[in-house]
Amino acid sequence: MAQILLNAATATGAGTAWHPRDTSAVATYVQHSFQATGYTSTSTGAATVLIQVSNDGVNYITLGTITLTLGTSVTSDGFAAANTWEYYRANLSAISGTGATVSVYMKG
Repeated sequence: MAQILLNAATATGAGTAWHPRDTSAVATYVQHSFQATGYTSTSTGAATVLIQVSNDGVNYITLGTITLTLGTSVTSDGFAAANTWEYYRANLSAISGTGATVSVYMKG
């Protein structure tokens, strides 16, 4: 099951960090995929999501960036990475457009 890193975010900022404490290490320290989805209620917009990782849960670095062009239909993009970080979070660094909303999911 995918982890939700951001759920219908409408403002910039980092989501709650996710740590694989309650899951099997085999299931968490493998290839991970990240997917962002978003839309606007009218017209167009844009969003930039930073997928950030950390081993101490305090100091984060950017693993990758997802850029979305938003419209009234849902748009989506993502990437996959092989990694062994302890903490994962999505940081919505930019969002524009009327009623713009972005969600981010992680699987791995």
